[in-house]
Amino acid sequence: MTEKTFFRWTDSMSVQSVEIDNQHKELIKMLNELYDAFMKKEHKIKAGAIVDRMWAYTNYHFTTEEKYFSMFNYAGAESHIKEHELFRSKVEEFMDKFKKNHSALTYDLMNFLRSWLNNHIMETDQKYVLCFTHNGVK
Repeated sequence: MTEKTFFRWTDSMSVQSVEIDNQHKELIKMLNELYDAFMKKEHKIKAGAIVDRMWAYTNYHFTTEEKYFSMFNYAGAESHIKEHELFRSKVEEFMDKFKKNHSALTYDLMNFLRSWLNNHIMETDQKYVLCFTHNGVK
């Protein structure tokens, strides 16, 4: 059985940085892995590792963006970082529920992740594109 695609990368999501676009693509790939495990009813076995990997990679990704915010004195950094913090808080809640009950992985969680990623990439991240490209981020 092939992996199901729950969320697809499109070129319109690009922030004109290969580094950050690749990180976004990796997060989308992990979300699709989680969805695939859920649809195959394998989430009780596989989801813990996928969620842990997503969590670690998300923090790595946020650190990358925030490093550039600091380097370039990005004007929108404060509100952008607040979004990162709210996301971390929400995902920690989901992770706590999942660790207590593996059935707590729901379609709601996956929809939240997909919606948040889509909105964050397409709206919030697009705001730093000019700053990053002006400062030579590739």
